[in-house]
Amino acid sequence: MVHKMPDSPVQDVARTGPVAAIEAAYLAEARAGDNPVWIHRVPRSTALAHAQDVARRQRYGAPLALAGLPFAVKDNIDVAGLPTTAGCPAYAYTPRRGAFAVQRLLDAGAVCVGKTNMDQFATGLAGVRSPHGACRNAFDPAYISGGSSSGSALAVALGLAEFALGTDTAGSGRVPAAFNNIVGLKPTRGLVSTAGVVPACRSLDCISVFAKTANLASRVLEAMQGYDAEDPYSRTGPPVAFGGGKLRMAVPSPLEFYGDAEYARLFALALERLGGERVAVDFAPFLAAQRLLYEGPWVSERTAQLEQFMEEHGADMHPVTREVIAGGRRYTAIDTFRAQYRLAALRRETEPMWGTADVMVVPGAPTIYRRAEVEADPIALNARLGYYTNFVNLLDLAAITVPAGFRADGLPFGITLIGPAFSDRALAALAARFLGEPAMPVPGALVRLAVVGAHLSGMPLNRQLTERGARLVRAARTGADYRLFDLADGRPGLLRAQPGHAQGAGIEIEVWEMGAAAFGSFVAQIPPPLGIGTVVLEDGEQVKGFLCEHHAVAGKKDITSSGGWRNYLAHQRRNP
Repeated sequence: MVHKMPDSPVQDVARTGPVAAIEAAYLAEARAGDNPVWIHRVPRSTALAHAQDVARRQRYGAPLALAGLPFAVKDNIDVAGLPTTAGCPAYAYTPRRGAFAVQRLLDAGAVCVGKTNMDQFATGLAGVRSPHGACRNAFDPAYISGGSSSGSALAVALGLAEFALGTDTAGSGRVPAAFNNIVGLKPTRGLVSTAGVVPACRSLDCISVFAKTANLASRVLEAMQGYDAEDPYSRTGPPVAFGGGKLRMAVPSPLEFYGDAEYARLFALALERLGGERVAVDFAPFLAAQRLLYEGPWVSERTAQLEQFMEEHGADMHPVTREVIAGGRRYTAIDTFRAQYRLAALRRETEPMWGTADVMVVPGAPTIYRRAEVEADPIALNARLGYYTNFVNLLDLAAITVPAGFRADGLPFGITLIGPAFSDRALAALAARFLGEPAMPVPGALVRLAVVGAHLSGMPLNRQLTERGARLVRAARTGADYRLFDLADGRPGLLRAQPGHAQGAGIEIEVWEMGAAAFGSFVAQIPPPLGIGTVVLEDGEQVKGFLCEHHAVAGKKDITSSGGWRNYLAHQRRNP
């Protein structure tokens, strides 16, 4: 039986308020029926208390980009106080601190309502490898929902959350979106920190976003992204825009649908709807890269993460998951280096395509299968589902999957738009146009601020930034001509060294970003002798930042040699 997907229970949050939005999300719980969407549910009373806090922050004028929006989190991503199991109860632990990305969303006013079901250890694209039961398609329960982020996709598709976080190594943030008629955004690797995520392939993993609209997915990404010094794979880069004029679309040749004529028909219609200039590209090198993920030593990266657990708790793992991960033991270091060389060659071979095309357009998946079919042939059919997805992270690309029609039997079809690294915003804008969504407003002026003392992450006054919706951009150092003093009142004073005076040094700082209005209210509360001036960073970037009046450092301790306020405080604790 085919079911029509319900509309979201949350209407206009700006009108109804955060508390009403969370009430609506919990009232919609019956829509899941016995579909095993959740692994852990946040108690309704707890979520409502969080919503009330968001409403209070709004009253104080905090510009919360996601105020009151209920969101779900895949159960391999940490949420403080909730168990993380990665779909394996024997693996469970309860983190005291949430993932970097989750905290960013909470700071932006979103309210977590639960942890979702998943293919165990994020290994699979079908949504059937879970001890909690196989997640069923939102439109026809006989069919797969797509994995490994199956529960997160269903939370959005069934109207239980406004958006949800998944992870994407091989396509798990895209295939479930295609199968359940929602948007799935897979960011550029490293754009969103994966600190607090149980790794699948740590060097490739991305946190992904499921939402009903491309605009909302883009808003969530904007809230989550940012440099994280605790994630060695975290990175930033200038956004990549598509060229002006007619859209140039790379389309794989040949196309593969495994006999699904309806998917082939819908893909052709989607290309017509996009309306750009088509550029046929040889798909062979992309397929060669795709095969490296599970037919090469990257599967050993999964083994590296779970080998000890597998030795001690192998019987507690899903048998197919265990078989896949154990397969990583057969590869040697020599195999790994050879595969890296091969991947580098394939990257170089595929790079010229981006000189002739703005975006690659592919089916979200070549076809869809019944759950019984996948359970009878779990590895081969799962591999088919990754035909258009597995190469994306290996080749360092960004992607977004969007709804693109329905088969005659009522099952959804989706397409995926793929672009170079850091083309995330351009892809989301193209996806929104394809879906007929209004253009996102141009963001207001943003101000970058260098903080050096009590406003640093984890410090007592950092909340003055987060309450205003500020986001951490990166950790950095000042230029080599700054001096730092202990003002003896719990604050440091930063000065630029004067020519002919004492030698300066690079001082550790953090660069935060906030809206102009929020910046104005922040500056208004800064007491003398501190003020805001222009700080030059070691890479030449000039940002606003805390500086101290010269008279205030007379007789104060020069702590420039410590390199920064954190280092100085740590030294003080060790040597009271």
